[in-house]
Amino acid sequence: MPFDGIVTKCVVEELNNLLAGGRVEKIFQPEADEIIINIRSKGENHKLLLSASANYPRIHLTSASRENPAVPPVFCMLLRKHISGGRITGFEFHDFERIITMHVEAVNELGDPTVKKLIIEIMGRHSNIILVNEQDRIHDSIKHVDNEVSSVREVMPARPYILPPSQNKTSPEELDINGFVEGMRIQEALTVDKYLLNKIKGFSPLLCREICHLAGVDEKLQVSGISGKQTDDLKSTLENIIGKIRRNGFNPCIIYDDMSEKPLDYHCLDIRQYSAARNLPSMSRVIDIFYLEKDRNERLHQKRADIYKVLNNNLDRCKKKYSIQQEALREAADREKLRLSGELITANIYAMKKGAKSVSLCNYYSENSEYVDIPLDENLTPQENAQRYFKQYAKAKSTHAAASRLMEENLKEIEYLESVLHQLESASTVQDIDEVRQELAEQGYMSDRRKPGIRKQAKASQPLHYISSDGLDIYVGKNNKQNDLLTLKQASSNDIWLHTKDIPGSHVIVRKRHDAIPDKTLYEASMLAAYHSKAKMSSGVPVDYTQVKNVRKPQGAKPGMVIYDSFKTIIVTPDENLVNSLKPDKTKRV
Repeated sequence: MPFDGIVTKCVVEELNNLLAGGRVEKIFQPEADEIIINIRSKGENHKLLLSASANYPRIHLTSASRENPAVPPVFCMLLRKHISGGRITGFEFHDFERIITMHVEAVNELGDPTVKKLIIEIMGRHSNIILVNEQDRIHDSIKHVDNEVSSVREVMPARPYILPPSQNKTSPEELDINGFVEGMRIQEALTVDKYLLNKIKGFSPLLCREICHLAGVDEKLQVSGISGKQTDDLKSTLENIIGKIRRNGFNPCIIYDDMSEKPLDYHCLDIRQYSAARNLPSMSRVIDIFYLEKDRNERLHQKRADIYKVLNNNLDRCKKKYSIQQEALREAADREKLRLSGELITANIYAMKKGAKSVSLCNYYSENSEYVDIPLDENLTPQENAQRYFKQYAKAKSTHAAASRLMEENLKEIEYLESVLHQLESASTVQDIDEVRQELAEQGYMSDRRKPGIRKQAKASQPLHYISSDGLDIYVGKNNKQNDLLTLKQASSNDIWLHTKDIPGSHVIVRKRHDAIPDKTLYEASMLAAYHSKAKMSSGVPVDYTQVKNVRKPQGAKPGMVIYDSFKTIIVTPDENLVNSLKPDKTKRV
């Protein structure tokens, strides 16, 4: 879990700096296991999020807005009763456990001053949010834990609040590093990372791996096999990390996946084992962005799921049809031999008799006039055998023509479906995915989920906009409908159109001015075409380019499908850094 004991300390320090002395103004419960508290502190408004989610428990300041239920849940009403209008005196945490207590001075029903504690326990599926009075008795909790759930520790109204059982670990504040490193020698069965994890409070697997990485020690090395130099390096690294923790030398960061740019993890210390890390000045900001992006990616994944299924099912269907059509073409490949057999029998019918099983006839169509062996049906006359071959030829010819036509249509459908699949994989917003779904519904692949009264589409999303090094505007379609609109409606006839050669991808338009388009802009536009295609991760990608007037849409073609002529081809290798440098400032990632 990213939220470890060290992050807990960092969050508490930050919340004390920002919220101590602040006043609780409003309390909401948008989810069954989530509370948001609006706080006015030091002349600013803050939103404090507390989540007891089994998967993502946490506490931090947030900028996100959430929809609240029409009727507040019981726990939300209880919090409003006891701490609304109260003054926050501070936050504390206990011995690097993931338990944070918010102290609030408020007044009771009689107007007497009282102190309440709002405790959030960040413990995976056992996470909870608990309101406690001055005598450490529980008013209520967001999750009830009765005797049937846990015989060790009940969390129920009127019960005394008891801390969860402590772990048999040493706090970083009290750790004797020399003794700790020496103790490794008797832990033969443990790997280095497990030894760190099992012995030091507040350490997460990520931080244990980071210490091994910085010390140059294989995390999976058995502690019994560690060398003297490795022990010294590990000790030095551990001293450095523990020193940062003790003096609050935090530098919050989010770690991203190099390939997908999805958030992988976060921490309050610098993490060097990953190349894609982003530092921010606020731990709350790091956690907020991490979970907003994670939630966004999960929602996008959920919205994509059924569309993926439809596309893959139809692609499988088309590919099976393609195999059948190929087999039909192979079977019809010898159709000319059937016609030749019929013609040779007809030409030599006078010399043939009924009852023969085969005949060898001179092929007068051949330059060498070689003889051809032709099987016969002994029960048919020569004339009937000739007619049989002509019928087989006519059937094979018809099969070949139909299979060729159907194969061409099938290949176009496969090309279209693969283009939509690429656009779905590239979709970065819910609206982008909805537009792909709408296109598939219009093409008959999916049902339209929109209600009859609101079938009219909301304002369509806009193509991606880039600016070349020479200052020219470059536009990139995000889906097939945008591609058609961009190329066939919005672009001028002398603008330059680009697309990857025989590879699903976006239409790219370079707006032409009075003078010729510079080579550098043409190269950058080609790079964008390659980057926004299925060949994004490839090298040496061919990109065709021509004037828009040379691009046209065949009658009845599916969205995004065009033909073009008078084109040239440029070979490029996609470069993400170059692509990002072409984004206008407002679209660049902050």
